[in-house]
Amino acid sequence: MKQRPRIYYTESQRALMWDRWEKGESLYQIAQLFDRGNSSIHRILAETGGIRPAQRSRSPLALTGAEREEISRAMVAGHSMRSVATRLGRAPSTISREIKRNGGPECYRANYADQAAWDQAHRPKTCKLAENRRLANIVAGKLQGLWAPQQIAGWLKRTYPEDENYHVSHETIYRSLYIQARGALKKELVQHLRRTRVMRRSRHHTQKTENHGRITDTVSISERPATVEDRAVPGHWEGDLLFGNSTSQIATLVERHTRYVMLVKVASKDTETVINALIKQARKLPRDLYKTLTWDRGTEMAAHKRFTLATDIKVYFCDPYSPWQRGSNENTNGLLRQYFPKGIDISGYSQAQLNAVAKSLNGRPRKTLNYETPAERFSQSVASTG
Repeated sequence: MKQRPRIYYTESQRALMWDRWEKGESLYQIAQLFDRGNSSIHRILAETGGIRPAQRSRSPLALTGAEREEISRAMVAGHSMRSVATRLGRAPSTISREIKRNGGPECYRANYADQAAWDQAHRPKTCKLAENRRLANIVAGKLQGLWAPQQIAGWLKRTYPEDENYHVSHETIYRSLYIQARGALKKELVQHLRRTRVMRRSRHHTQKTENHGRITDTVSISERPATVEDRAVPGHWEGDLLFGNSTSQIATLVERHTRYVMLVKVASKDTETVINALIKQARKLPRDLYKTLTWDRGTEMAAHKRFTLATDIKVYFCDPYSPWQRGSNENTNGLLRQYFPKGIDISGYSQAQLNAVAKSLNGRPRKTLNYETPAERFSQSVASTG
């Protein structure tokens, strides 16, 4: 079979690739636009780790093409460099260096000089993490502790409010991980991210959907009180089962006001086992800190009426195929994948080990909490109820 010739994409074609990538389309979908294979698109996007390169622009301080034309004409006419500098409103040293680096007065040509300046400017700005190695070490340490880049960036601003040398955006951290040419953070640190893929994907790439069976006598989330919706007071939880392999799972509970996490060991996903475990966990908390529970429509909650009867906690159910209605829980389950990757056997974890994982997660600062931790916020809630 004859091999197809390699295609060289134009700037407009590359721009189209990045537009589609940022919208969340797959490599296959993008490749179809150009009638090429996935690898052809991957080659372009992987150069910068799936992060769109910044559009190049000229510095406002640099000589313009028109100014270089003026310099070229002045040299042909035999005018002095100082007179050219005065006419252009530039320093004589600027004109002198420009002419010297481009062949001298006899060889200076505006178009060659302009192109040379553009080519020379194609050098990446030194990354802040590469310049400040102590900052890079702090960031690396937090990544190893399974902190997200956004958590690290927020914590740094909170910890060093007056020292901008220790402020770095989460985007800079991501770029330093995925664009190794920056030389700031080791590629191996990617494995500590919530998503360990080798290229950064758009947040629009996928949305998890639910495919659970139906249960009866449910109370819809639409009937949930407004105080639950606005997260104004503590005591309202979201829950779900997080699966390891097909035969192991744990129950995950997240408090909406504080984002505090509890993990519950469940030996089986049948409704009797799950409800018994949830009842036992609920009795560990003060009544004021556990008023409602919002769940999806999984059959593990078929006996929800027994849970409510035993605990006096009302259960509300999300609409079908609407995991975003349990946004805090969905986000937390994603974070928990750093501890419990898909496919592993979770059944061997003791409740004490699950509590340790929950403690670790509750000790990580959250942007939505102004970079306080869920543990700090939950402790405040416990104190106020006491």
